[in-house]
Amino acid sequence: MKNLSLILNGVLIIAVGFLYYAEFADSDDDSENESEIKSGLSFENPNIAYINSDTLLTNYNYYEVVSKKLEEKRLQLQQDYTRRAEGLQKQIEDYQRTVNNLTIAQARAVEEDLGRKRQNLLQYQETITQDLMREEAAITQELYEKVASYLKTYGDENNLHVVLTYSAGSGLLYANDALNITDQVISGLNSLEESNNTTESDSTAVQ
Repeated sequence: MKNLSLILNGVLIIAVGFLYYAEFADSDDDSENESEIKSGLSFENPNIAYINSDTLLTNYNYYEVVSKKLEEKRLQLQQDYTRRAEGLQKQIEDYQRTVNNLTIAQARAVEEDLGRKRQNLLQYQETITQDLMREEAAITQELYEKVASYLKTYGDENNLHVVLTYSAGSGLLYANDALNITDQVISGLNSLEESNNTTESDSTAVQ
């Protein structure tokens, strides 16, 4: 699931409530000031906060649930692939043990059958790999949308203009702890997730 963290690694900038009607270099000062007043922004003193993506992924309940489900599916598919591979290997060993008792035509027929089964196994391996990659990509997209949507709401409510995110090894080398909203965002995301799950459960119960 390492790829899931890619959506929160590096620097993700989410502009909140951003309306800026700037003129070109020859615009007068009054127009620029009026634009800033209308937008509610001051480019000289933007309200900025940040979140630690590693901490977020570790404590976001939704990520834990989908990670567990994907890992369980991966293990199940791996076990199925191993079972098929071991079955084919046994057939190959049986053929090698009895090949001297077969006619040339019989041996050729068995070899062709084993070749088809080997090709099918390779195709199955490719299929399950692609399936897992597609599911992981879907989870990544959903995770991004959930976090981005919540941050927009959180930014609106707290008058934030920009929210940055960083992880170990990212480009953000230092930020004052006062700007760290990781705990608040985690708490809000988990509360929202719990509320959504409760609503879905109630809806299912009614049906």
